[in-house]
Amino acid sequence: MADVGSDEHETDPAYRRLPTVGSLAPTIGSALITWVEPVPEHIVGYNRWYEDDHMITGAMSMPWMFSGRRFVSPTWLHALRGPVGSRVANPLEAGKYIALYWVNSDRLDDHEQWSLGTNYRLHEEGRGSYRGVGHDPLEERSHVFTNFCDYLGPTYRDDDVPRDVHTLAQPYQGLVVQLIDATGTRDELDRWLTATYLPSVVRGANAVATRFGPRPLPKDRLAHVRQLDGIDGVVCILHFLDDDPRQCWDELFAPAEAAIAAGGAGTLALQAAFVPTHHGTDDYTDELFPPSE
Repeated sequence: MADVGSDEHETDPAYRRLPTVGSLAPTIGSALITWVEPVPEHIVGYNRWYEDDHMITGAMSMPWMFSGRRFVSPTWLHALRGPVGSRVANPLEAGKYIALYWVNSDRLDDHEQWSLGTNYRLHEEGRGSYRGVGHDPLEERSHVFTNFCDYLGPTYRDDDVPRDVHTLAQPYQGLVVQLIDATGTRDELDRWLTATYLPSVVRGANAVATRFGPRPLPKDRLAHVRQLDGIDGVVCILHFLDDDPRQCWDELFAPAEAAIAAGGAGTLALQAAFVPTHHGTDDYTDELFPPSE
């Protein structure tokens, strides 16, 4: 009989060693942003798989990832999208779900390697699909934009807004995502956004905007994850709103395409509005596609 308290599993000493080296700052260094289009006939199964399994084991259980939240775009937000003919979303309403995750400063390389190892294991175990082993994830969903991204910084409405590390824990009522292509360099675009564009729109219901520079996906990424062309010239902005996006859209976001073009540093590749999912439920799954679909 085994001794009481004995443990047949021998803990790898790396678990004690790795946290003693490298950065341990309580700051955002990077993000995983994953924007996905579900297939209508698989929507409920996909939704439950993502929140009940994948969001936990394929993301939040990993080292250096400290916050996560998921948002959804029902049909009643699709009319707000633009620009027509977007190079990112085709059709324009593609990408009903977006999940955001914060990663500690200077830890993205470490986290990325853990993520690759974990997700290859999960797929081998049949947990890349809610239907199990042998099923193609592309039969259930496709990726509009999925990237690890370096953090470029925040723009706050005022000094009372919670700081950026808390954005995914705050009960924000809306999210607006903008992908902007640089006409010159990403650095030039980011300077213009910080100095000119964002101070003009981070006001009213717009509490804070966070900026990210997407990295190219690793060469050994999972085959079903799409790599967007020209990623080195893209800035992704996440606007966190106190209200439903429809309440402030005309004032803050409807002019975005023209305003960004007029600045000369970039062009709007895609803009879309979301509301937070009710984690653990299937709310909104019947509101993502027109009834004919």
